[in-house]
Parts: sequence; structure tokens; C-alpha cells
Amino acid sequence: MLEPIAALFFAAAAVGLMAVAVQCLSLWRHVRRGTRRPSSAPPISILKPLCGIDDALEANLESFAGLAYPEYEVILGVRSPHDAAWPLACQTARRWPDRFRVAIQLGEPGLNPKVNQLITLSRAARHEILVISDSNVRVDPGYLSEIAALLEDPQVGLVTHPLAGVGEATLGALLDQLQITTGITPGIVATKELLGRDIVVGKSMALRRADLKAFGGFEAVKDFLAEDYVMGVRIPEVLGKRVAYASLPVLNVTQRRSLREFLSRYCRWSVLQRQTVGPAYALEILLNPILLAALGAAVSHDLRGAAGLAAVCLLKIAVDALSARAVRPEPFRPSQLAMVPLKDLLFGWVWAYGLVRRDVAWRGTRLVVQRGTRIAPELAEDALGSVERTASA
Repeated sequence: MLEPIAALFFAAAAVGLMAVAVQCLSLWRHVRRGTRRPSSAPPISILKPLCGIDDALEANLESFAGLAYPEYEVILGVRSPHDAAWPLACQTARRWPDRFRVAIQLGEPGLNPKVNQLITLSRAARHEILVISDSNVRVDPGYLSEIAALLEDPQVGLVTHPLAGVGEATLGALLDQLQITTGITPGIVATKELLGRDIVVGKSMALRRADLKAFGGFEAVKDFLAEDYVMGVRIPEVLGKRVAYASLPVLNVTQRRSLREFLSRYCRWSVLQRQTVGPAYALEILLNPILLAALGAAVSHDLRGAAGLAAVCLLKIAVDALSARAVRPEPFRPSQLAMVPLKDLLFGWVWAYGLVRRDVAWRGTRLVVQRGTRIAPELAEDALGSVERTASA
């Protein structure tokens, strides 16, 4: 018989396995509904901020040149002509002059560099429907048609998409794609399906220009680090409209990322999570059954604990494999799925980081994130110094 503390950890792991299984089922239920076709095809402007050269950026941009939609434009944004992406953006616009344009950021109104670009891009856009699309994504040819169909409902104020990670060539990139595909996407969809709560990830967002203007434009989120999450909250609160989740997944392309870069990315993510959900963040450890089972095995002092950990690992891998099959063009290989326990154990550190830290490193800058992910410029340096002094004490 397991010791009481070990039994408690394994009981929590069992709860976690049930939770991730429910998330997986929610994801399958969502994507199997299929896509809707629009009754008309209003013109669409795609706003695509660039910052440096992402993995396979040229191929990512090329994938937007031939979408199955009659009238749309893609506006590529750069902060300045000194950005490494500037030559490729100009080359793309010359190659498809009827499809792509380039816009240089005007001014720096806020602390969020992506939103600063979106302010300029939205002003340069010609059409009423605006689609925000990150530079490291690729989409299905029917991407814009599904967006147009969902926005035909006047009660829909914003459309977002499930994500699937592809292209991994290093361990850090693989761990990233596993987390996006089998952790983030099922969690977001299940939260919407079961709790009615919207979590918007800015890899892909679409909304009407009139609705954007009604809640204050991109200027309203210029000092929030998680502008996508804030927009997902404000659309229902301010406009009384709902967020719709498309069925077609957006592919997040990451080929090369080091293990350190992977951890840095998700430590930043954990700080944002903590500042959006508040004290409930502590309960997110229940969604990591492998970590809980590992703790149980560590205190069990016998082979039953090791056997229990192995069983939890196998079950979690099986659930994650099913989640990936729902949205990813090609399933993860068995050797790739074998990295799920490593990823989940590393997420124990990531989760703990989010509990105790408020500062993040983003695009070469240290920022302090407050409740709701607001960045307070007058507090940034002083608060960061306070956090660092406390950590070193």
C-alpha cells in the first residue's frame, strides 16, 4: 500500500488525467463540427506584423499569396527599414503586388511593440474585416472563407483559431510544438466549450473595423502584454458580443529553438497566465499529471510508485497523441511523443516560475507585468529592481 502522501499525489494525477482527457474530447468535438461557408465574400485585410526573420518566413508569407478567397490584401508591417525582415517584405510585395503591401510603423504609442505595429497596419488597411496574423503561421486555403462565414453572425465580435505546431527540427522546437498542440489548444477549446470562457491567442484573430473602433481600437490594448487575451475579454464586456472559435487550425511553424529558448518562452507565458487568472493559477498544476505522479513516485520508496509513474506517462502520451491527431496535418512520431514526460516535468519549473515572478524578458527588454498583463511604464524599472532584490535576498 502506498504511503498517504504518495497516494495523494497519485490521486491528484488521476484527476489530472481525467481533465486532459476531457480537454482532448472537447477538441475533437469542436473540429468535427466542420467549417461553414459564407453566403457572401466581403473583402478582407490581413495585418501581419514582422519582427526579424522567423523560421521559414518566406514560405510562411508565400502561403498567404494564394488563399481561396476572391478579394483580400496582406499588409506586412515592420518597425523600421533596419529590421531584418524589411528586404524580404519588400521582395514579397514586388512578387505579388496585387496581394501584398508593406507598411512602416508610425510612432511608438504604447509599450507593446506588436500592438504599435497593428495601429499603423489597421490605418493602412483598406477593408472592413481585419485579420491579425502572426508572421510564423500558415493557414488552410479556406481560412478566410470560414472567418467570413463566422462574422456573418452580427453577435460575433471576434474570431480566433485552434493552433497546431509543425516543423520541429530541434528538441526545443519539438517541446514547443508538443505544448502548443497537445496542451494549449485543447485547454483553450475546452475552456470555451465547457466553461464558456474565452481565451484568445493572437496567432490568428479576426474582427470588424467597426467593432475594433467601438472598444477603443488597438490603442486600448497598447500597454498590455497579452493584448489578445484582453481583446477576448473586452469584446463581450464592452460590445456585448461573443468570441467564435473556427474549426480550421492555424499552423505554428517553429523549426529551430534551443531548450533554453523554450523555457524562456514558457516562463514568460506562465507570468502572463498568473496575471490573467489570478490565484486560480495555482490549480493549473492539476493539468500536469506526470509531474504529480513523479512527486508521488519520489516519496513512495517502492516499485509501486515507479509503476504508477510509468502508467501515468503512457496514458498521458496516448491522450496527447489523440489531441495532436485532431489538428496536426501529420501525427507526432512515437519517438517525438516519448518527449512528453520531459516536457511536462520541465513545466513543473515553468509553473513555479509563474507563481513567484512578475518580470519577463521580451524582445530584449525586461518588463514588469501587472494584473491583467498591463505594463505600467512608471513602475517598470523600480518594480523590476524590487523583484530582483527580493529574489537575491
